[in-house]
Amino acid sequence: MERSLKDYRRIVIKIGASLLTSKEGLDCVISQIAGFIRDKRQVILVSSGAIAFGMKTLGLKTRPSRLDQLQAAASLGQNELMRFYADKFEPYDIKTAQILLTWEDFNDRTRYLNSKHTIEALLGWSALPIINENDTVSVEEIRFGDNDRLSALVANLVGADILIILSDVEGLLDRNGQVVRMVEQITPSIERLASPTDKEFCVGGMKTKISAAKIAVESSIPCIIVDGKKSTGLTLALSRPFEAGTIFLPKERSLSAAKRWVVFCAKPKGQIWVDDGAKKALLNNKSLLSVGLIRYEGKFNHGDIVDISDSKDEVFGRGKVNFSSQDLDKVKGLQKMKEVIHKDDLVILRT
Repeated sequence: MERSLKDYRRIVIKIGASLLTSKEGLDCVISQIAGFIRDKRQVILVSSGAIAFGMKTLGLKTRPSRLDQLQAAASLGQNELMRFYADKFEPYDIKTAQILLTWEDFNDRTRYLNSKHTIEALLGWSALPIINENDTVSVEEIRFGDNDRLSALVANLVGADILIILSDVEGLLDRNGQVVRMVEQITPSIERLASPTDKEFCVGGMKTKISAAKIAVESSIPCIIVDGKKSTGLTLALSRPFEAGTIFLPKERSLSAAKRWVVFCAKPKGQIWVDDGAKKALLNNKSLLSVGLIRYEGKFNHGDIVDISDSKDEVFGRGKVNFSSQDLDKVKGLQKMKEVIHKDDLVILRT
């Protein structure tokens, strides 16, 4: 992969709470982003920090454990976070725009496309979209997640040329403490190098960054983890990516945009079991027909996403179903073929 700065026109950058709260190197990050925008590149910033800024406003030294307090801290912090960015980018005459997303904005196809169109409009005005998880209402993300995954979903959403995740370390480290400069494939051994964070303000760590990289590379988007405290870390990530930190190389063949949505964004509403003959057909790029159905679980409607399992109870696919769960009862096992999931709406997760 021999790409230089001029090739990356649409850039998604993720900034974590640890970098925001330390302030070390942050002014350099801001100036580099401003430089990209001045050079007519499009930048989308995915920023953590709402809860951290809320904690600072309240004078809290430890992260609250109660959900209502986390949401309240986020509510206070969002205002401070956007004021912080507005002040930082004002000298560069860059307008900042806040977009708060929940996983439902990705799960619902209409809301998903509306989010994309909003970001496109802001980029058309040379504004800087600053995207954050809507922590004031998003229960699951506050408890378990981090904005690393969100940054990868946003990169996928907008068709980014590259995803840069700013960290407080130089990249993924091997067992000897040396930086892994290039990852061609995310294997179990690569995943075992990751460890979760123990920082008070943060909920991510290298584990969530690798999960984000998985989404990016499956979308044919290179992902680079770099040290955000380095004064030229962002520029180096674009000009000499193999020296900047850890680069995860993209897959040459990507799923279609619709199929990426099925795999990464939509939450399955149910599960369908198929016989061995149906599984063989699906693995050979055929549609799922009613004759191969064994049973199903869950309540779902026409157009919902369901997981597909084989007779050994292993999930191997996912797709958009053409029948509600109620109607599926009427066609299950029928020899008169009914197309339950069209091949264009189906993704094989594993063989």
